[in-house]
Order: sequence, then C-alpha cells, then structure tokens
Amino acid sequence: MRSITAAKRKRRRHIRLWAVLVWLCVWQIASLCIGKEFLLVAPWRVVVRLWELGGTGDFWISIAWSLLRIGGGFLLGAAAGIFLAALSARFRRVEELLAPAMLAIKTIPVASFIILALIWFSSRNLSVLISFLMVLPVIYTNVLGGIRAADPQLLEMARVFRIPPLRRFRYIYTAQVLPFFRSGCTIALGLCWKSGIAAEVIGMPDGSIGEKLQQAKIYLATPDLFAWTAVIVCVSLAFEKGFLVLLGRLIQRVERM
Repeated sequence: MRSITAAKRKRRRHIRLWAVLVWLCVWQIASLCIGKEFLLVAPWRVVVRLWELGGTGDFWISIAWSLLRIGGGFLLGAAAGIFLAALSARFRRVEELLAPAMLAIKTIPVASFIILALIWFSSRNLSVLISFLMVLPVIYTNVLGGIRAADPQLLEMARVFRIPPLRRFRYIYTAQVLPFFRSGCTIALGLCWKSGIAAEVIGMPDGSIGEKLQQAKIYLATPDLFAWTAVIVCVSLAFEKGFLVLLGRLIQRVERM
C-alpha cells in the first residue's frame, strides 16, 4: 500500500509536457508583444544561441569549472554537517556552541556573505565557500534531527545486549538518519546552486558560468543571458537527480542489510 501511495506522489511531482509547452507559448507571445529582443528574447532564439555556444570549448569549460566548485562546496558542506551533527548529538555543549553559528548562517543574507568573503579571500573559489555555507546548516539540522529520532527501544536493546558501537551505528543510526539526510540534500542542492551562481556573478571568477552571465548583462546580450540561465537549470537538475539517485540506492542497500 505504501509503495502505491509513494508511486502516486512521485507521478504528481513530475512536470507535464503540456504545461511546459503552454508556458513556452506564453513566453513567445510576450516576446512578440514587446518586440525588443534586448528586453525579452524569443524561446527559439535561446535554443539557437545554446546550439552556437555548445560548439565552443569555452562553453564546456565554464560548465565544468562551475560544476566542480559548486559541487565541491555541496559535498564539503554535507560532510561537515554530518560530522558536526554527530558531535552535537554526542556532546550537548557542542550543540549549544554551534547553535548561534548555525542561526547566523541561516539568517544572514547570501549577498552579505559574498561581500565579506570578497574582502577576505580571492574570488576564484568564492562559490565553493558560499555553497558550503548554504549547505552546512541544512544538513546539520536534518541529520541531527534524524539522530534524535532514533528509536529509544532499539537503542536500549543495543545497550542491554552490548552491541558494539560500530554495529550499532550501522544497523540503527544509519537506517534512521539516511531518510533525514536525503530530505536535507533535496533542499540544500537547490540552495547551493542558487547561492553558488550568485557568488560567481558578483565575484566573476575566470571561466565560470557567473562570469558569462555578468558579461551578458554588461553587453545587453539577452539571448546569452537566457541561454546560460537554461544551462544553470539543466546542470543543477542533472546534478541533483544524479546525487539523489545514488543516495536512494545507498538507502535501499542499507534497508536490505
């Protein structure tokens, strides 16, 4: 019964082709009504510009660098979030110490972090730092919640039968925490791409998608602006889907143990 319900929910979340086509028609009509390409370019012009950009090596290098930096920031933030959550679950004082820092990271605007980071560091790896900061509190909060939600009866049984800590972690905590971690990753993946690209737009590191967006804005190259925006959407979705598929397989493997 649960699998049927989950399948229905999954189908509901899928984006319908007809809905996409309707919005593309609205976009095309709006572009025709405005009649000025530098204000709103037509969808077919974006596709043509994407095709032109795809034939250049610089296009793929920019995608690769941004993917490496933002993806690296996400992985570092996820690893740090898991580690700090484990420490906080074990030591109450660590949780109390980290609480103000996590609250500050969640509430301070991304632009403030970017400007401060530009004062202290080079813009080359700015998107790594910003992505890391956006991911850290999300993963930390979710993983800590997963650890705290572990079944107390199972933990009590593990203590009574003196199950070794490593086996206890494998069979109790891992199975409990992974769904919470997956939920956190779903939120953090979108945040890290938005904030990472914003950092690249402001910092303009060489050979990045953010630099291309800033150049398109300076020269009023609206087709380039829309084309690179489409690239960001596609790359971020591909990264998110790929990571979540791998994580889903890991969860299934743990559940079969």
